[in-house]
Amino acid sequence: MNIRAKHCLAFSLTLAFLWTTSLPAYAQTRSTPGTTKAPSVDEYRRYALTHEGDVSRGATLFADEQKLACVKCHSINGQASKAGPDLLAAGDKFGRRDLIEAVLLPSATISPGYGTLIVETKAGMEYQGVLKQTTDLSVQLMGADAKLVSVATADIKQQRGSSVSLMPEGVHAGLSLQEFTDLTEYLATLRQPETALISNRGMPPVIPQLAKPVTARPFFTQELRVPNSKVQTGLTGLHQVPGFSNVFLVLHQKGMIWMMTKTTKAEESIVFSDLTEEVFSDRGPNGLLGMAFHPKFLENRKYYLKYQVFEEGKVTTLVVEKQFGADFKRDSGQPPRRLIKILSVAEDHGGGCLQFGPDGFLYFGMGDTGPHNDPNGHSQNLQLLLGKMMRIDVDRREGDNAYAIPKDNPFRGWLNARPEIWAYGFREPWRFSFDRLTGDLWLADIGQDRVEEVNVVHRGENYGWNVYEAFEPFSNQYRKEGRNFIPPLFAYKRKYGNSITGGYVCRGEKTSTFYGVYLFGDYTSKRIFGLTQEKGTLKTVREIGSIPQGLVSFGMDEAGNVYAVGFEGMIYQLDFTESRFDEIKPD
Repeated sequence: MNIRAKHCLAFSLTLAFLWTTSLPAYAQTRSTPGTTKAPSVDEYRRYALTHEGDVSRGATLFADEQKLACVKCHSINGQASKAGPDLLAAGDKFGRRDLIEAVLLPSATISPGYGTLIVETKAGMEYQGVLKQTTDLSVQLMGADAKLVSVATADIKQQRGSSVSLMPEGVHAGLSLQEFTDLTEYLATLRQPETALISNRGMPPVIPQLAKPVTARPFFTQELRVPNSKVQTGLTGLHQVPGFSNVFLVLHQKGMIWMMTKTTKAEESIVFSDLTEEVFSDRGPNGLLGMAFHPKFLENRKYYLKYQVFEEGKVTTLVVEKQFGADFKRDSGQPPRRLIKILSVAEDHGGGCLQFGPDGFLYFGMGDTGPHNDPNGHSQNLQLLLGKMMRIDVDRREGDNAYAIPKDNPFRGWLNARPEIWAYGFREPWRFSFDRLTGDLWLADIGQDRVEEVNVVHRGENYGWNVYEAFEPFSNQYRKEGRNFIPPLFAYKRKYGNSITGGYVCRGEKTSTFYGVYLFGDYTSKRIFGLTQEKGTLKTVREIGSIPQGLVSFGMDEAGNVYAVGFEGMIYQLDFTESRFDEIKPD
């Protein structure tokens, strides 16, 4: 989730994760009629926030290929077929202020998957665009002119990402203040249409709010800042150190880990480990994203990290084993043991979580790694670890691997499948967890342009991407005969958010009305939800509260207390004592 998104850890989910949009293509600069000087950015911002626009005039501007050419870069049908983000549900995803900022400052926050890729050939040619397809033979880019360019892999000298959007700065300068406001008004009206599938029980049209929302109280007051970083952003996780009730590790996307100790009287933070020289987090929802402790941590002091590095010109996801020092206060300083590395095709959807299951095996998720639409069918290809949930035994080795394959893994022994795979058909499994009571594996999978979904994952099952996006058919390109596709337990549309963050099943106070409720949230909308299920079917879903920052992760301590992690630097503890899950706000 700044990953999203994500993370929507959208994720940087800025993940940054994350998880907003860039808008139209080209415009010619001109001064506003009747003035000698073009309005400033602040004047455009203020005017659009304080005046009404005309939707029909805004729609005309959006479609005018001579003046703005928005339609060259942006589709509005949910198919993400052009160089810029699809704007089908722009008005659902973002508020008016966010839409204004996206036009005024297009490079400030670029959606994952829409960053500019620069390809330099051996002959000295340079191409820029959004990555649409990549294979062993070629790389395909789409520029702001909506034209595809294919570059043979054998001809490429190097390729690199850029933090500059394809949408040029100053688009607004070609508009009067009123025209800019009209365009903003039109974008705000782009809403996801209702469909027949809305009647599906797992996708209710309305999510009721609690009569009294759950309170989110700041848990740590200290500001955690990465040295030499100008902006304090990028928290990705909170993990209680097993056996130490008041000691937590806090993860930062750039590779910093702090140890936080909290008592009733004070709190203290120290740098536990600094991996900023190794971790890659320059672009997209990449970086240090996940942590897990060995089930016998107090005996062997082992813990595990999932993060990205940049090797051989590609983003690579690593799962490594590390060890605490003997005093349990800092990392031991010993080199990590690499368990597995997975090459990304693009720079997105690397998954963000790893957990030990009740069976003692390590589970970790990988997204399809992009580009949008999963054009190569990674998630349905059992010969790849992309778009999958993996399960490995870190306490044994087999062959050349630094791990072993559990005997009951569903694809162990198959000729054309990776034996590490536990389940498949995921787009971006950002966060997952195990129910402490039942052992159920709950996973939140970040959608593309239509919905976000929650799954309860079982051995060997196929959760659909990219044949399905949640309940809705998406593409038949990689559909195979004989494969069953498991629909999600629950999905929500863009009006509730666009970058889901998985959480935990509440197993704290047994008398609480929240006991047994699965908690999750959305990075972009900052909302927190809760749901219950019965025999694999959605029973109840509620919007239970929110936090002030991008909701990139949740944490749960051994006592069952639940925490929400804000990407911008704050950690909140959720207080359920004054709320009831069974009492909703009147219509």
